[in-house]
Amino acid sequence: MSEGGLNTFIFSTQEMTRAFSPAAQLRAMMRFEWALSSALELSGLAEPGAGASLEKLVSAEFVDVVALVDEAKKDGNIAIPFVRQLTATVRDQSEAFARSVHSGATSQDLLDTALVLQMRDGLQLIEAEVARLEAALLAQVKAHRHTVMLGRTWLQPGPPVTFGLKLAGTLAAVRRTRERLLTETERALQLQFGGAVGTLASLGEMGEVISLHVAYLLDLHEPSIPWHSQRDSFVALIQVLTILTGTLAKFGADIALLMQPEVGEVAEGVDGRGGSSTMPNKRNPVSCASLRAIHARMPGLAATMLFAMPQEHERGLGLWQAEWDTVPEAFRLASASISYAIDLAENLQVHPERMLANIEAMSGLPLAEAVSSALAPKIGKAAAYKLLRTASTDAVKQNCQLSNVLKKMPEATAHLTEAEIDRLLDPRNYLGSADRFVAKVVGDDNAHG
Repeated sequence: MSEGGLNTFIFSTQEMTRAFSPAAQLRAMMRFEWALSSALELSGLAEPGAGASLEKLVSAEFVDVVALVDEAKKDGNIAIPFVRQLTATVRDQSEAFARSVHSGATSQDLLDTALVLQMRDGLQLIEAEVARLEAALLAQVKAHRHTVMLGRTWLQPGPPVTFGLKLAGTLAAVRRTRERLLTETERALQLQFGGAVGTLASLGEMGEVISLHVAYLLDLHEPSIPWHSQRDSFVALIQVLTILTGTLAKFGADIALLMQPEVGEVAEGVDGRGGSSTMPNKRNPVSCASLRAIHARMPGLAATMLFAMPQEHERGLGLWQAEWDTVPEAFRLASASISYAIDLAENLQVHPERMLANIEAMSGLPLAEAVSSALAPKIGKAAAYKLLRTASTDAVKQNCQLSNVLKKMPEATAHLTEAEIDRLLDPRNYLGSADRFVAKVVGDDNAHG
């Protein structure tokens, strides 16, 4: 069972929960200390074998977690008691090795770099899952490239679109976010190593060499300057994750609306899902609801990161600490969002016949714009709009097809034949550049709009 409570099944994946678990954080902290001791040894500032002695401890099994948390309440962070426990453990092997533990570093170096290592693991998970989501969306776009449906504005029927076009919009947005994610990943996955105030003064002339060694051993970029009180890279990354969950929440919202029985154009595809405790007939949009619930929490986390940016001087007073749980939570939520979106995209059931039936049930009214556009060059835009407004109102009052009304209006038949009216009111003939837009997304340069 998740330590977070019974409802956390919505808000993370098992893989991301493990990546940001207490055990994973302690291992990441231990990797930093191992890399630092190894770099100090290579630079002649630690006894030979110091790095190897810490490498044996990278599992962090020596840590007394209960004592760590208890002491952290007094020390202000877990790094201080962690280093104490580590030093005591190493001292049991060698007093000489213990003297170089954490040398030149400060608590923030340890905690920030450990978080970067966890973020790297988390971003690898996200990258793989986003790729899977893209593949699922692309398959649906191709399958429904020509599936005609109502477009909807202000939740009201509009001219037709294709379901492929609707999904292509989601796919394009996911791809844009993936590009943003790659950019911000490059900026965020950097070593933090600056010592007490960002000068590495305690290491003297060896600071640069040791920093390079630590970055190399951890396979991280070495920044041009320590960033301990400049949090823009972390902040930007969380904003991108929030954009991603927002895109997927919009995807879920659209599918949920199309799932309403009175619409009935799509359905979540997993049998047995979405039941009601009281209504046996119901099939609730579970994945869609989860996507929206997840994103509802993300803007608050993004705002916390933004609020925490003006950290005082060389170490933030409370604002740095505000990030500690915020970043892991954002990663957990993002991973869950992608997971639900994959499930939705891969298993989505689409009902093209219902889409056509819903168009037909509108008596041609969503195609009024098509007729108005055809008449505008002949009688003027304002007159054409007024004519179709009148015709649409009459069609509703008479409960008949718009075509029947238009064919009885001399103002229309003076410029359009009955065949032309029928052609204009065929939804397949009023898709504009929909197929061209889809072609760009799927990479088919030969398609015609």
